Amino acid sequence: MEPTNPAVNAFIETVNSGDSQGVFSVLAEDFSMSDDGVDRNGTDWVRQNLLDSHARLSVNEERNDGRRLMVAIDDEKWGHMDTYWDFEVEDGKIVRFETGQADALSD
Repeated sequence: MEPTNPAVNAFIETVNSGDSQGVFSVLAEDFSMSDDGVDRNGTDWVRQNLLDSHARLSVNEERNDGRRLMVAIDDEKWGHMDTYWDFEVEDGKIVRFETGQADALSD
């Protein structure tokens, strides 16, 4: 499944292809993020947890016009995890995302 939001879809596609330049081109220069409710250094987190670990993101469900996703992640660091992702998009760029284990997702 491809997210209907173009910026979110580009993020998923570039992560899956391992395209570091592409990933950071869809993120706002000053983007922020959190993992399991804890704010992190976004650039370091993306490199370590997505790019360096060769993450593959498979979207299972979307809500909120493609800005809230349920995603299965398979990578070399953690193996398989079911996760949620919430994206804030402004002017075609992701300005913030929040992710965490899917069992922590509340509607």
